[in-house]
Amino acid sequence: MSAAQSPTVLIAGATSSSGVAAAQALHDAGARVLVAGTSAERLAERLPFAAGRYVADLSDAAATNALAEQIHTDFGPLDGLIHLVGGWRGGKGLAGQSDEDYDFLHRHVVLTLRNTSRAFFADLSGSPVGRLAVVSSTAVQHPTGSGANYVAAKAAAEAWTMAAAAGLRAAQSGNKHSPVAQHSAATVLVIKAFVDAAARSREPARDFTGFTDVSDFGTAVAGLFDADAASLNGTRLSLVPRA
Repeated sequence: MSAAQSPTVLIAGATSSSGVAAAQALHDAGARVLVAGTSAERLAERLPFAAGRYVADLSDAAATNALAEQIHTDFGPLDGLIHLVGGWRGGKGLAGQSDEDYDFLHRHVVLTLRNTSRAFFADLSGSPVGRLAVVSSTAVQHPTGSGANYVAAKAAAEAWTMAAAAGLRAAQSGNKHSPVAQHSAATVLVIKAFVDAAARSREPARDFTGFTDVSDFGTAVAGLFDADAASLNGTRLSLVPRA
């Protein structure tokens, strides 16, 4: 990330270890980092270096639009949106997939992405380094009955992100009337699972092969702003470490 960029980046769902790592990496690279979550206490405790901290229910469209208005007042338009809102719910086989779990995953994974990407799409499209990134799972390519609710939500989030990528392409390099070089991109970052130092310390005998360390994830997120937008837009990038 060049010093001239200094993009303004919002991390949605920022208080997890992956969110903190991404925020720290972006901050260290020179970005102005804004964070959103559901707990003011956790945001303040875990992300004291953030330029702006916001409490909002991103599954609510009106609340998300109000957040966008507040951010525009406080900092102007965004250059990046990193979507880390999620959760996990499983069940025993396909018949064990409950409606309550499906509703939870749809609300946290899909609606939060839908609301935030719509609220900030014009910002990302207009930015010289606009970036939208979401985290998905290797399970989308290898679904199981016990994870059907989760995989369905993640697959929907991936499809939405690819639609956003198509919208960015249509607004820029694919514009039929006045095409310009692609400068904004939407991408899916694929992991098996996250791991951090605390988890390794709690379970020293556990095999974390294939897990993505949150520090590596943070580095990858910061690197999105240096990547070529045309090559990045509409891609699924695997962050699963090689054995």
